[in-house]
Amino acid sequence: MAGITILDVARAAGVSTSTVSNLLNGRTGRMLPETRERVESTIRELGYRPNRAARQLRTGKPQVIGLVVPSVGNPYWGALARYLEAAALTEGYHVLLCNSERDPDRERQYVDELVSDGIRGIVLCSSLPSLEHVSGLIDDGLRLVAFDRTAQADDPAGLVNVSVDNTIGAELMGEHLVSLGHRRIAFVSGAIRSVNRTERFEGFLRALERAGIARPDVVTWPGSSAADGTFGDVEAAELGRVAATELLAGPNPPTAIFAVNDMTAIGACRAVRDAGMEVGRDVSVAGFDDIVLAELYSPRLTTVRQPMKEMAAAAFRALHGSAEGPTSQGSSLLFRPELVVRDSTAAPVA
Repeated sequence: MAGITILDVARAAGVSTSTVSNLLNGRTGRMLPETRERVESTIRELGYRPNRAARQLRTGKPQVIGLVVPSVGNPYWGALARYLEAAALTEGYHVLLCNSERDPDRERQYVDELVSDGIRGIVLCSSLPSLEHVSGLIDDGLRLVAFDRTAQADDPAGLVNVSVDNTIGAELMGEHLVSLGHRRIAFVSGAIRSVNRTERFEGFLRALERAGIARPDVVTWPGSSAADGTFGDVEAAELGRVAATELLAGPNPPTAIFAVNDMTAIGACRAVRDAGMEVGRDVSVAGFDDIVLAELYSPRLTTVRQPMKEMAAAAFRALHGSAEGPTSQGSSLLFRPELVVRDSTAAPVA
């Protein structure tokens, strides 16, 4: 029913408007159970929906925050959505979720729609080097947190970035693979255009160079005729399968593959098996993120763990007014990654 107001709810329930307001804002500690039940029943019967914009003007706080992710089809982003919502609910906030497919125009469209609905706090999961497409909204008062991205030189004032230290994480993995005896290691990512992929590639190269493996000798797979590197998050596993298939069919195949994320690594594992080889014995495969599938997959995936729960909580605090984190570097909250060694990596076959 259109046009229902808080006054209509109060009249139908036989209570004051302040009682209805207290219920809507979670202030029910002194409310009689029967009163609460009657108001909630009336709200359902009338189909009343609170006006978020008006509610924010009254309270001065955004009771709803927005979350724009590339795609919840990737378990990494599903985990972020879950942990961010858990952090928000502890403070009485709700989360609206949008999937952008890493399209800047779509990101801007969703951010515009969220702002027009009265939402003034948004977590944007965009690792693009430039956030020019949303910087004007920050100037207009939008509180924006960029997730999975470190601070860049041309970032707008007021932007907070929350990320794991991708460079250190990739260094840890590079050092691990080298310590096992691998010298021909492939890095699989698709096109390296985003901040996080660039940092992971640089960290990986740094570890290999310290081991005496020169950059020209590092095997990379940025795309091919079969795939141009434009795979989205949902297709990451297929990217890994295509990449590993081509690398293993080459004249000098790698003995280890480091994939830019776990979904890509899982696809690479499929290609190893399709080639009649065994992951962890004939070819080592490693990922990055430590999604839930990494532990459940067979063989269990060696990866770099991101402290997702803590990162999500920090992102919410940044929106809620306390942008504090374990390590603050300018406008970045940087978290320490952890190497997790499982069954998918081992010494190369002699």
